[in-house]
Amino acid sequence: MTIDINQPYPLLEAQVAQFHRDGFIKLKDVFDARALRYYGNEITWLTIALNTQKTPLAERSTYDRAFLQVMNLWEQGGLAQEFVFGKRLAGIAAALLQVRGVRLYHDQSLYKEPGGGITPAHADQYYWPVDSDRTVTAWVPLQAVPEEMGPLAFFAGSQSVEFGRDLGISDDSEREITANMQAHGFRVVDEPFDLGEVSFHLGWTFHRAGPNRSAQPRSVMTVIYMDRDMKLKAPENHMQQADWEKWCPGAEIGAVIDTPKNPVLFETMG
Repeated sequence: MTIDINQPYPLLEAQVAQFHRDGFIKLKDVFDARALRYYGNEITWLTIALNTQKTPLAERSTYDRAFLQVMNLWEQGGLAQEFVFGKRLAGIAAALLQVRGVRLYHDQSLYKEPGGGITPAHADQYYWPVDSDRTVTAWVPLQAVPEEMGPLAFFAGSQSVEFGRDLGISDDSEREITANMQAHGFRVVDEPFDLGEVSFHLGWTFHRAGPNRSAQPRSVMTVIYMDRDMKLKAPENHMQQADWEKWCPGAEIGAVIDTPKNPVLFETMG
């Protein structure tokens, strides 16, 4: 079976403007049911096979109750690599960031088990040793995500807020960031995802997710993109140091993150 995930997705100028205003956007019909089933079966199988979390749900930390996660599925080759390297998602990422090309930072599957807890409020870029804000995460549900499954929720316009950028995912981040977002009056967009709907959010956009109160797992694949010309910065915390070593090995501070683990996935013509 051949399914094309490289066809361009028609973005409107108004959608790009919305993304820059809100720090995120949800796009309908990025993939159809057939493509999600075809690639999703492999992604789900790999997530279950490669997951190392064995602690019972009730005994885990808040972070570990949020989801099972497996990183860089693309390195397994086959359908997982084909999906992560797809030009449809990467082209949207480049258009939204308004850059000439995007590289892979890393991918990760996020599998929120039935009974899985909240994903506390946070901004992804806390973890990343990169020197600009030209980063975006594509959040791709492999099924529809009704409210009871814990869809990703965003604090619209929060990408310019400095407070909370030094907080990793934790009970503290949920409490402190949520309180700050409420104090500033940021609109919370917490809505279901239709089948085929995909969200894109900037690295500094604050977001969270509710618990999975359904009897089914919430299976999601994410791909994190960065500007093709992104440079490595000196790590500002131990998580950024760990990310440098794991996801950008061999990259040098002040130089473009051009390593075998960070291939260019899309470039504009000309």
